[in-house]
Amino acid sequence: MPKDLPVRLFAALLCALSLAACGPGESNVERGNREGVLHFGNGTEPQELDPHIVTGVPEHNIISALLEGLVAKDPRTLEPVPAVAERWEVSADGLTWRFHLREAARWSNGDPVTAHDFVWSWRRALLPELGNQYAYMLFPIAGAEAFHRGELKDFSQVGVKALDEHTLEVKLRHPTPYFLQLLDHYATFPVHRPTIERFGAPGERGTPWTRPGHYVGNGPFVLVGWRLNKVIEVRKNPYYWDADRVALQGVDFRPVENVSTEERMFRAGQLHMTQTVPIDKLAWYRAHHPEMLQVSPYLGTYYYRLNVRHPVLADARVRRALALAVDRKALVDHVTRGGEVPAFSFTPPGIPGYRPPAALRYDPQEARRLLAEAGYPEGQGFPRLSLLYNTSEGHQKIAVALQQMWKRELGVEIALDNQDWKVFLNSVALGQYEIARAGWIGDYVDPMSFLDLWVTDGGNNQTGWSNPHYDELVLQRAVRTSDATERFRLLAAAERILLEEAPIIPLYFYTSKRLVHPSVVGVYPNLLAYVSWKDVRLRATVSSPPTGR
Repeated sequence: MPKDLPVRLFAALLCALSLAACGPGESNVERGNREGVLHFGNGTEPQELDPHIVTGVPEHNIISALLEGLVAKDPRTLEPVPAVAERWEVSADGLTWRFHLREAARWSNGDPVTAHDFVWSWRRALLPELGNQYAYMLFPIAGAEAFHRGELKDFSQVGVKALDEHTLEVKLRHPTPYFLQLLDHYATFPVHRPTIERFGAPGERGTPWTRPGHYVGNGPFVLVGWRLNKVIEVRKNPYYWDADRVALQGVDFRPVENVSTEERMFRAGQLHMTQTVPIDKLAWYRAHHPEMLQVSPYLGTYYYRLNVRHPVLADARVRRALALAVDRKALVDHVTRGGEVPAFSFTPPGIPGYRPPAALRYDPQEARRLLAEAGYPEGQGFPRLSLLYNTSEGHQKIAVALQQMWKRELGVEIALDNQDWKVFLNSVALGQYEIARAGWIGDYVDPMSFLDLWVTDGGNNQTGWSNPHYDELVLQRAVRTSDATERFRLLAAAERILLEEAPIIPLYFYTSKRLVHPSVVGVYPNLLAYVSWKDVRLRATVSSPPTGR
């Protein structure tokens, strides 16, 4: 028996995994409806399950089942709701927050969740040696950025303190309107200190604490199985403070990179939900099974990164030429075809009060002029650059389309290269690329969730781009004003700089597209495609999945 799991929990999990054998021909969905286990298509194999290391959506989906922060999101409105913290108050100047933690909150081994756990976890998340790309999520806290940069050695001087076992006080360096939303991000989730220290140092990456039998979380589910490239299994955590509300007995997260394969698995009854929908199947589902198709606006941008450390891409004229040579409307009309919206800014529409500057357009004539001005008339002498993307038929189609546009409009040759998810992430993090596919989903509903990516040395910048005026607008002026209109004006000015210097090429704004079996209840369309796993349930008797083409 794993040392980390108490006898009661381990016995319960064994029982859950050894239920009566399925009947002949019983599908995953039929068995899942009977047993209360949701089968979820999760895209790629996760990079890791450490909340202070990962950056992707597949990882987020799993971690949000295993861990919980001070607050959560309402799955319909995305408004912050109490989670580990049952209540909180904020000072009149917006600088001091006090969170009151639930006395019933427990880790999955039965240990109490305390304010000290959050202090220790946030210290770990900020350790420079850990290399947390999301460390900046904690930078609104007084002293947090200085500690992360090694300028402040004593963490007791950072503005987070446990006043007692169940009271956490946080002092900010400036009022932060979206601070509560940050606390639902996995970068701010607590981790179990004894487990981390059992397997290595707090700042050590890749230790086996995240493996089944070792993982101690505080969320509604606990990790019980991880079969590489097959399934990650989580089962109901009896120690979770709100366990009575959790209807599911478990979730099986299945990494399926090929979207056509994922759709076939859905039709065959092997998945309750998919991560996305193949382009060529959207019309069929709209016509024959609209009740199973969930399409909604999504606060996310599909874009390309440009490595400005490359001698050719160091020239902003070249970068701008590549951006202006892209026909985004043709891309969404003829390639993606899923209701996506052409992106002429980086921040998507839909954020209340903010109007992103439309500083991009399709202008091949201006693109050719800029390229010629940079020394490459009609593409002459332009080196063959490489476009890197993670393996996916959808990403490949987009890359081919951009390759053709750049050849047609600018006369430049672009080679295509694909890598599996983990290798791809590593290549981008190390700057071993020239042009790279990327996507960004807002972590909270505010333009800062998109614009603080591109500050100098930002953990998710990864382009090498830096602009002092941009940094000043985002990190100093916008964060210090209490006037929302002025704040948005400053952020829009910063975004215009970003688009004009073009270290990135926004292509389109996502729509969330997924297939949901009729037996699934509690999954709602929202701007972040957010699923609250503890609010999902399964109906045992419903119609079978579609069997059409």
